[in-house]
Amino acid sequence: MSKNVRISLYILIPVIIWMISGQFVQESEQEEKINDELTSVVVSKSESVFFSPSIKLNSSATSEKRVTILAKTSGEVMPNNVSQGDWVEKDQVLCRLGVVELNRTEVKAPFKGYIERIVKPGNYLTRGQACAVIIELDPITFIAEVPETEIKRVLLNQKVFITLVTGETIESNLSFVSKSASPSTRTFRVEAKISNANGKIRDGITGTMVIRTNKILANKISPSILLLSDKGNLGVRSVEEGNIVKFLPIKIIEDTNDGLWVTGIANQTNLITVGQGFVENGEIVKTADLSDL
Repeated sequence: MSKNVRISLYILIPVIIWMISGQFVQESEQEEKINDELTSVVVSKSESVFFSPSIKLNSSATSEKRVTILAKTSGEVMPNNVSQGDWVEKDQVLCRLGVVELNRTEVKAPFKGYIERIVKPGNYLTRGQACAVIIELDPITFIAEVPETEIKRVLLNQKVFITLVTGETIESNLSFVSKSASPSTRTFRVEAKISNANGKIRDGITGTMVIRTNKILANKISPSILLLSDKGNLGVRSVEEGNIVKFLPIKIIEDTNDGLWVTGIANQTNLITVGQGFVENGEIVKTADLSDL
Protein backbone atom coordinates (compact mmCIF):
# COMPACT_ATOMS: atom_id res chain seq x y z
CA MET A 1 0.00 0.00 0.00
CA SER A 2 1.44 3.37 -0.98
CA LYS A 3 2.18 6.07 1.51
CA ASN A 4 -0.50 8.38 0.07
CA VAL A 5 -3.19 5.70 0.43
CA ARG A 6 -2.21 5.02 4.02
CA ILE A 7 -2.34 8.71 4.82
CA SER A 8 -5.75 8.97 3.19
CA LEU A 9 -7.01 6.06 5.32
CA TYR A 10 -5.65 7.64 8.48
CA ILE A 11 -7.68 10.72 7.67
CA LEU A 12 -10.85 9.00 6.47
CA ILE A 13 -11.25 6.35 9.19
CA PRO A 14 -11.64 8.84 12.08
CA VAL A 15 -14.05 10.84 9.93
CA ILE A 16 -16.12 7.73 9.17
CA ILE A 17 -16.13 6.69 12.83
CA TRP A 18 -17.22 10.19 13.83
CA MET A 19 -20.00 10.18 11.27
CA ILE A 20 -21.27 6.74 12.36
CA SER A 21 -21.14 7.60 16.03
CA GLY A 22 -22.98 10.80 15.31
CA GLN A 23 -25.68 8.86 13.46
CA PHE A 24 -26.07 6.49 16.39
CA VAL A 25 -26.37 9.35 18.82
CA GLN A 26 -28.94 11.01 16.57
CA GLU A 27 -31.00 7.80 16.29
CA SER A 28 -30.77 7.23 20.05
CA GLU A 29 -31.95 10.78 20.69
CA GLN A 30 -34.82 10.28 18.27
CA GLU A 31 -35.85 7.05 20.01
CA GLU A 32 -35.72 8.75 23.38
CA LYS A 33 -37.82 11.59 21.99
CA ILE A 34 -40.38 9.12 20.62
CA ASN A 35 -40.49 7.23 23.92
CA ASP A 36 -40.96 10.48 25.79
CA GLU A 37 -43.99 11.21 23.61
CA LEU A 38 -45.63 7.81 24.31
CA THR A 39 -48.26 7.54 27.03
CA SER A 40 -47.19 5.43 30.00
CA VAL A 41 -49.54 2.76 31.38
CA VAL A 42 -49.31 0.14 34.11
CA VAL A 43 -50.16 -3.43 33.16
CA SER A 44 -50.88 -6.61 35.09
CA LYS A 45 -51.01 -10.13 33.71
CA SER A 46 -54.45 -11.73 33.98
CA GLU A 47 -54.83 -15.51 34.24
CA SER A 48 -57.88 -17.54 33.20
CA VAL A 49 -59.02 -20.13 35.75
CA PHE A 50 -61.96 -22.49 36.12
CA PHE A 51 -64.74 -20.83 38.11
CA SER A 52 -68.25 -21.95 39.12
CA PRO A 53 -70.60 -18.97 38.71
CA SER A 54 -73.43 -18.77 41.22
CA ILE A 55 -77.04 -17.68 40.85
CA LYS A 56 -78.61 -16.04 43.92
CA LEU A 57 -82.35 -16.41 44.41
CA ASN A 58 -84.94 -15.70 47.07
CA SER A 59 -86.42 -18.93 48.37
CA SER A 60 -88.89 -20.21 50.94
CA ALA A 61 -89.50 -23.54 52.66
CA THR A 62 -92.66 -25.53 52.19
CA SER A 63 -93.79 -28.66 54.00
CA GLU A 64 -93.69 -31.97 52.15
CA LYS A 65 -97.37 -32.54 52.91
CA ARG A 66 -100.15 -30.37 54.32
CA VAL A 67 -103.52 -32.04 54.73
CA THR A 68 -106.80 -30.92 56.24
CA ILE A 69 -108.50 -33.87 57.93
CA LEU A 70 -112.30 -33.78 57.80
CA ALA A 71 -114.88 -35.23 60.17
CA LYS A 72 -116.74 -38.19 58.68
CA THR A 73 -119.82 -37.57 60.82
CA SER A 74 -121.32 -34.92 63.10
CA GLY A 75 -120.79 -34.63 66.84
CA GLU A 76 -119.19 -32.84 69.75
CA VAL A 77 -115.40 -32.93 69.96
CA MET A 78 -114.43 -34.89 73.05
CA PRO A 79 -111.23 -34.40 75.11
CA ASN A 80 -108.23 -36.09 73.54
CA ASN A 81 -104.57 -36.19 74.45
CA VAL A 82 -103.29 -34.09 71.50
CA SER A 83 -102.81 -30.35 71.03
CA GLN A 84 -101.77 -27.85 68.41
CA GLY A 85 -98.05 -28.18 67.64
CA ASP A 86 -97.81 -31.79 68.80
CA TRP A 87 -96.04 -34.51 66.84
CA VAL A 88 -98.34 -37.41 65.92
CA GLU A 89 -97.78 -40.79 64.36
CA LYS A 90 -99.68 -42.25 61.42
CA ASP A 91 -103.19 -43.41 62.45
CA GLN A 92 -103.00 -41.61 65.79
CA VAL A 93 -106.41 -40.22 66.81
CA LEU A 94 -106.72 -36.47 66.26
CA CYS A 95 -110.39 -35.87 67.03
CA ARG A 96 -112.84 -38.04 68.96
CA LEU A 97 -116.51 -37.21 68.41
CA GLY A 98 -119.31 -38.00 70.84
CA VAL A 99 -121.80 -39.75 68.55
CA VAL A 100 -123.68 -43.02 68.38
CA GLU A 101 -121.96 -44.20 65.15
CA LEU A 102 -118.95 -45.65 66.96
CA ASN A 103 -117.15 -46.63 63.78
CA ARG A 104 -117.01 -43.00 62.73
CA THR A 105 -116.16 -41.28 65.99
CA GLU A 106 -112.39 -41.18 65.55
CA VAL A 107 -110.56 -38.98 63.05
CA LYS A 108 -107.00 -40.28 62.57
CA ALA A 109 -103.77 -38.85 61.17
CA PRO A 110 -103.12 -40.10 57.62
CA PHE A 111 -99.33 -39.77 58.12
CA LYS A 112 -96.87 -38.79 60.83
CA GLY A 113 -96.30 -35.08 61.26
CA TYR A 114 -97.05 -31.97 63.27
CA ILE A 115 -100.52 -30.71 64.16
CA GLU A 116 -100.78 -27.22 62.68
CA ARG A 117 -104.41 -26.62 63.69
CA ILE A 118 -106.96 -28.69 65.60
CA VAL A 119 -110.50 -28.13 66.85
CA LYS A 120 -110.62 -27.81 70.63
CA PRO A 121 -112.82 -30.10 72.78
CA GLY A 122 -116.36 -28.84 73.32
CA ASN A 123 -116.82 -27.58 69.77
CA TYR A 124 -119.37 -29.21 67.53
CA LEU A 125 -118.38 -30.52 64.12
CA THR A 126 -120.69 -31.36 61.28
CA ARG A 127 -119.79 -33.96 58.71
CA GLY A 128 -117.16 -32.62 56.28
CA GLN A 129 -115.89 -29.89 58.61
CA ALA A 130 -112.16 -29.65 59.36
CA CYS A 131 -111.02 -31.47 62.45
CA ALA A 132 -107.29 -30.72 62.10
CA VAL A 133 -104.49 -29.65 59.76
CA ILE A 134 -101.37 -31.80 59.84
CA ILE A 135 -98.04 -31.07 58.12
CA GLU A 136 -95.04 -33.25 57.34
CA LEU A 137 -91.70 -31.42 57.66
CA ASP A 138 -89.23 -34.17 56.80
CA PRO A 139 -87.97 -33.62 54.23
CA ILE A 140 -88.74 -29.95 53.76
CA THR A 141 -88.53 -28.37 50.32
CA PHE A 142 -87.06 -24.97 49.45
CA ILE A 143 -88.59 -23.38 46.37
CA ALA A 144 -87.13 -20.57 44.22
CA GLU A 145 -87.79 -19.01 40.83
CA VAL A 146 -85.02 -18.74 38.22
CA PRO A 147 -85.19 -15.91 35.61
CA GLU A 148 -85.48 -17.08 32.02
CA THR A 149 -82.13 -15.39 31.26
CA GLU A 150 -80.37 -17.74 33.71
CA ILE A 151 -82.26 -21.02 33.34
CA LYS A 152 -79.93 -22.45 30.67
CA ARG A 153 -77.18 -22.63 33.32
CA VAL A 154 -79.34 -24.50 35.84
CA LEU A 155 -79.30 -28.31 35.88
CA LEU A 156 -80.80 -31.05 38.03
CA ASN A 157 -78.59 -32.13 40.97
CA GLN A 158 -76.46 -28.97 40.95
CA LYS A 159 -75.15 -28.03 44.38
CA VAL A 160 -77.04 -25.32 46.27
CA PHE A 161 -76.37 -23.41 49.49
CA ILE A 162 -79.37 -21.99 51.34
CA THR A 163 -78.77 -19.29 53.94
CA LEU A 164 -81.79 -18.87 56.20
CA VAL A 165 -82.87 -15.57 57.73
CA THR A 166 -81.60 -17.02 61.01
CA GLY A 167 -78.05 -17.05 59.55
CA GLU A 168 -77.81 -20.83 59.26
CA THR A 169 -76.49 -22.18 55.93
CA ILE A 170 -77.64 -25.54 54.58
CA GLU A 171 -76.14 -27.50 51.69
CA SER A 172 -78.24 -29.53 49.28
CA ASN A 173 -78.81 -30.30 45.58
CA LEU A 174 -81.50 -29.33 43.13
CA SER A 175 -84.17 -32.02 43.17
CA PHE A 176 -86.43 -30.39 40.57
CA VAL A 177 -86.00 -27.94 37.67
CA SER A 178 -89.18 -26.93 35.86
CA LYS A 179 -89.43 -27.29 32.10
CA SER A 180 -92.16 -24.66 31.89
CA ALA A 181 -92.03 -20.96 32.75
CA SER A 182 -94.66 -19.25 34.85
CA PRO A 183 -96.94 -17.31 32.44
CA SER A 184 -97.05 -14.31 34.77
CA THR A 185 -93.39 -14.01 35.85
CA ARG A 186 -91.51 -15.87 33.05
CA THR A 187 -89.50 -17.64 35.73
CA PHE A 188 -88.77 -21.35 36.21
CA ARG A 189 -89.47 -23.12 39.50
CA VAL A 190 -86.60 -25.02 41.14
CA GLU A 191 -86.66 -27.10 44.31
CA ALA A 192 -84.14 -28.46 46.79
CA LYS A 193 -85.10 -31.01 49.45
CA ILE A 194 -83.54 -30.77 52.92
CA SER A 195 -83.49 -33.45 55.60
CA ASN A 196 -85.43 -32.09 58.58
CA ALA A 197 -85.97 -35.00 60.97
CA ASN A 198 -86.17 -32.80 64.08
CA GLY A 199 -88.48 -30.25 62.46
CA LYS A 200 -85.98 -27.47 63.14
CA ILE A 201 -86.61 -25.82 59.77
CA ARG A 202 -90.10 -24.37 59.87
CA ASP A 203 -92.63 -24.35 57.09
CA GLY A 204 -92.58 -20.99 55.27
CA ILE A 205 -89.18 -19.76 56.50
CA THR A 206 -87.27 -17.76 53.88
CA GLY A 207 -83.66 -17.77 52.78
CA THR A 208 -81.24 -17.05 49.96
CA MET A 209 -80.59 -19.94 47.62
CA VAL A 210 -77.23 -19.92 45.83
CA ILE A 211 -76.95 -22.33 42.91
CA ARG A 212 -73.41 -23.31 41.90
CA THR A 213 -73.42 -23.74 38.12
CA ASN A 214 -70.93 -25.69 36.01
CA LYS A 215 -67.32 -24.48 35.83
CA ILE A 216 -66.18 -22.18 33.04
CA LEU A 217 -62.91 -20.42 32.19
CA ALA A 218 -63.01 -16.88 33.55
CA ASN A 219 -60.79 -14.04 34.78
CA LYS A 220 -61.09 -12.10 38.01
CA ILE A 221 -60.53 -8.36 37.60
CA SER A 222 -60.93 -5.17 39.60
CA PRO A 223 -64.04 -3.14 38.71
CA SER A 224 -61.80 -0.05 38.63
CA ILE A 225 -60.33 -1.04 35.24
CA LEU A 226 -63.71 -1.23 33.48
CA LEU A 227 -64.59 1.29 30.79
CA LEU A 228 -66.97 1.77 27.87
CA SER A 229 -66.02 1.71 24.21
CA ASP A 230 -67.18 4.38 21.76
CA LYS A 231 -70.07 2.05 20.92
CA GLY A 232 -71.05 1.72 24.55
CA ASN A 233 -69.70 -1.80 25.07
CA LEU A 234 -68.36 -2.71 28.50
CA GLY A 235 -64.77 -3.91 28.51
CA VAL A 236 -61.11 -3.48 29.45
CA ARG A 237 -57.97 -2.40 27.62
CA SER A 238 -54.94 -4.62 27.11
CA VAL A 239 -51.45 -4.17 25.69
CA GLU A 240 -50.74 -6.59 22.88
CA GLU A 241 -47.57 -7.43 20.91
CA GLY A 242 -45.69 -4.32 19.87
CA ASN A 243 -47.10 -2.43 22.87
CA ILE A 244 -50.32 -1.78 20.97
CA VAL A 245 -53.48 -1.00 22.94
CA LYS A 246 -56.54 -3.16 22.31
CA PHE A 247 -60.09 -2.91 23.66
CA LEU A 248 -61.54 -6.22 24.90
CA PRO A 249 -65.32 -6.47 25.34
CA ILE A 250 -66.19 -8.58 28.40
CA LYS A 251 -69.20 -10.14 30.08
CA ILE A 252 -69.59 -10.00 33.86
CA ILE A 253 -70.67 -13.39 35.20
CA GLU A 254 -70.42 -12.69 38.92
CA ASP A 255 -69.73 -9.77 41.25
CA THR A 256 -67.93 -10.85 44.43
CA ASN A 257 -66.48 -8.98 47.39
CA ASP A 258 -62.93 -9.32 46.06
CA GLY A 259 -63.51 -8.63 42.36
CA LEU A 260 -65.49 -9.26 39.19
CA TRP A 261 -65.47 -12.60 37.40
CA VAL A 262 -65.65 -12.01 33.65
CA THR A 263 -65.31 -13.80 30.32
CA GLY A 264 -63.79 -12.42 27.12
CA ILE A 265 -60.16 -12.19 28.25
CA ALA A 266 -57.55 -14.68 27.03
CA ASN A 267 -55.17 -16.34 29.47
CA GLN A 268 -51.99 -14.38 30.34
CA THR A 269 -53.30 -11.13 28.87
CA ASN A 270 -51.57 -7.89 29.93
CA LEU A 271 -54.43 -5.73 31.18
CA ILE A 272 -53.98 -2.00 31.65
CA THR A 273 -54.71 -1.27 35.31
CA VAL A 274 -53.56 2.36 35.42
CA GLY A 275 -53.98 4.81 32.55
CA GLN A 276 -56.57 2.83 30.57
CA GLY A 277 -58.76 5.92 30.30
CA PHE A 278 -56.03 7.98 28.62
CA VAL A 279 -55.19 5.74 25.65
CA GLU A 280 -57.03 4.69 22.50
CA ASN A 281 -57.44 1.46 20.60
CA GLY A 282 -54.38 0.87 18.37
CA GLU A 283 -52.18 3.37 20.21
CA ILE A 284 -48.55 2.45 21.01
CA VAL A 285 -47.70 2.92 24.68
CA LYS A 286 -44.90 2.56 27.21
CA THR A 287 -45.61 -0.06 29.85
CA ALA A 288 -44.63 -0.75 33.42
CA ASP A 289 -45.55 -3.94 35.24
CA LEU A 290 -47.54 -3.55 38.42
CA SER A 291 -45.14 -5.88 40.23
CA ASP A 292 -42.23 -3.57 39.39
CA LEU A 293 -43.78 -0.51 41.04
